[in-house]
Amino acid sequence: MEFRHLRCFLAVAEELHFARAAERLHIEQSPLSRAIKELEEDLGAQLFVRTTRSTRLTRAGHEFLRHVRRILPMVQQARDSTLAVANGYQQQLRVALSDALPSPCLPALLARCREQEPEVEVRMFEMPFSDQFRGLHDDLYDVGFNQVGSVGDGLLARPVWHDPLRVVVPERHPLLTHRHVPLEEVLRYPLVLGHQTICEGFTRQIDRMLRQTNDEPLILERVGSFEMMVTLVAAGYALGLAGASHMLVCGERGVVARPLAGEEIRLTTYLVHRTEYLSETLERFIERAETLEWSGVGLTESHQPDTSEV
Repeated sequence: MEFRHLRCFLAVAEELHFARAAERLHIEQSPLSRAIKELEEDLGAQLFVRTTRSTRLTRAGHEFLRHVRRILPMVQQARDSTLAVANGYQQQLRVALSDALPSPCLPALLARCREQEPEVEVRMFEMPFSDQFRGLHDDLYDVGFNQVGSVGDGLLARPVWHDPLRVVVPERHPLLTHRHVPLEEVLRYPLVLGHQTICEGFTRQIDRMLRQTNDEPLILERVGSFEMMVTLVAAGYALGLAGASHMLVCGERGVVARPLAGEEIRLTTYLVHRTEYLSETLERFIERAETLEWSGVGLTESHQPDTSEV
């Protein structure tokens, strides 16, 4: 069994289509089919049921996929760590990112890390929260940032950054008569919100807020990026809900972001790590993260935890 066999298997298992998997791997379909056949012969088990209409995993294939999804990242990280040492870095921090976090705190944190500990390589990995959760448990990552917060046994979630919530409306919209828009007025219009898997934590916090109202929101679309949210809002299809920092990154292309009326609602970003022994390098990284705060206007120093979160 070779590394290429695992890469070929993963591509076919995720695409469930040999032609698409071959295109993804930038190889012809015949060597891909040959690699899968070699792998099945080596394992002594059939991994796929392939017909003229479909390709699906067998029970053995599902079990093998579970292990391959753990093995491949570990092999890649072994390569990356070796290369980091060869390039002069003394240590490495592996940081998992979920929920499409655009907070200005993140680049500020990375800049501080590079300035204060240039010998430590910080590697960033973007993924859905479910992959971050598994990766932290499996020691694939040292620390994660997400907006879920609830992580269960073995992991600790620290609230570190708070992002003021904004309603995103098209230019020249009737709601712009309000400097602070009442939520009940927002719910009179269709909404475009985040995708439950890609932006899981963000979606949970927004849905939790909406459940506290008496009105059932009309959700027109769930999207995987805030750029797409802004696009649909600017086109007049719906209103959006996003953090103030999201609007900084996306820009205000044909849209206006306004605060909601009443007590300010803020989206919370959590730093997550295992509860076991933390290295001194990771402890310093956490301390830097906890001293940064996003006010909706700019970065500030913050040493006190904030309890007014979504």
